[in-house]
Amino acid sequence: MEKTVVHSFLYPAFLCPPPTMNFSDQFAFRPTGSTTAAIINLLHIITNMLLFSPYVTVISLDFSKAFDMVRHSALLDKLNQLDIPDTVYNWMVDVLSDRSHCTVYGGQTSSQKSITAGIIQGSGIGPAAYVVTAGDLKPITVDNKLIKFADDTYLIIPASNCHTRSAEVDNIEHWAQINNLKLNKDKSKEIIFTDNRKKLNAMPPLPIPGIVRVTTLKILGVTLTNGLSASNHIREIITNCAQTLHALRVLRCHGLPGDAVQTVYRATVIAKLFYACCAWSGFISASDRKRVDAFLRRSKRCGFCPPDLPPFNYLIEAQEDRLFSTINHNPQHLLHYLLPPRPAASQSYDLRHRAHNRSLPDHAGHLMDSTYISRIIFKDMY
Repeated sequence: MEKTVVHSFLYPAFLCPPPTMNFSDQFAFRPTGSTTAAIINLLHIITNMLLFSPYVTVISLDFSKAFDMVRHSALLDKLNQLDIPDTVYNWMVDVLSDRSHCTVYGGQTSSQKSITAGIIQGSGIGPAAYVVTAGDLKPITVDNKLIKFADDTYLIIPASNCHTRSAEVDNIEHWAQINNLKLNKDKSKEIIFTDNRKKLNAMPPLPIPGIVRVTTLKILGVTLTNGLSASNHIREIITNCAQTLHALRVLRCHGLPGDAVQTVYRATVIAKLFYACCAWSGFISASDRKRVDAFLRRSKRCGFCPPDLPPFNYLIEAQEDRLFSTINHNPQHLLHYLLPPRPAASQSYDLRHRAHNRSLPDHAGHLMDSTYISRIIFKDMY
C-alpha cells in the first residue's frame, strides 16, 4: 500500500509541484534519481558558472539526524499543497497520527510517549516523505543553486554572488528550525572551485564564520579537489580495493571457490571502481586511467577477475552509453534538461552517423569538455 501511494500519487505530484515547492533539484528517492545524476548535475552547474566567474563556492550542508527530526505537522502542511487525492492525504494523516513508543528495561515498561516527529524507519513512504519536506528549501538569490540528495545538500554560489553566502546559510538555518531540523555548521564545509588554467583575477572571500573551508571535498562519495580534479578519488579507491584484494586472498586460502571469489570481486571491487564513474571520469588524467588499468591487470594475474575483463576506458564508455540512452529517450529523466535541443526538421544535411539526434552546441572550453553531457554529445566527433 505504501509503495502504491508513493509510485502512483507522490511521484507524479513531484512533476507538477506548487509554486512554493521545487523537486527538480532533489535526486534521491524518486524515479531516475541517483548519486550519479546528482554529481553530474552539480559538476555541470559548477563548470558552467566557471565560464563567467573566476571561482565558484560550494557549501556542503549537514543536518543533524534529519530523518529523525522531521515534524509531522510541517510535513502534512506540505503534502496538502501537492496535487494528490484527498483520500491519499487522509491516509497519510492516519499513518503519521497516534504513534507512540515506550521503553522496556529490567522487566519494567515506561509510560507511552507520543511521536510527533521523525520519518518511520524502513517504511515505504519514509524516503518520499523527506523529499516532500525538503521541497520548499530554495536559494533566496537568483543564480544561486541547490543540489539535494535526501539530506545531503549542496549550495552553489558564483563569484558574483559571494556576498550572499551568509544570507543563504542563515535562510537554510531558518528553514531547518521551522521544520524541526538543525543545521550542523561544525560538520558543514565550504570549498572554492577554480579553473587551474586561468589566472585567478579575484580574491576569494573570507570563510563563513563557523564553517570550515577545505581544499578537498567528498561529494556523495566522490572526492574532488578545488581544481576540479578527481585524481584523489582514484587513489583512494585503488587503496581501498587493494585492501579488498588481500581479504579475497585470505578467503581463497580458506577454501572459497574461484567462481565465488570472482563474484565477490565484482560485487566489491568493481562496484567501488565504477561508482558514479559517468560523473567523474572526465575529471581524471590519463595517468589515473593507467593506474586503474594496472590495478585490473594485477587482479587478473591473481585470478580475482575474469581474464577477458575489458580495459577501464571500455567499461566506462559502456556505462556512459547506457546512461545517455536512458536520458535521451526519457523526457522525464532528471538530467534530460541538460541535453541540447534536436536540430530543426528543415535541416537535412548528409552527416556522418552519430549515436544521438541532438544538435552540437558551441564549444565552451576545456572544463565543459570534462562534463558528462558535453563528452557524450561530442563523442566520436573528432
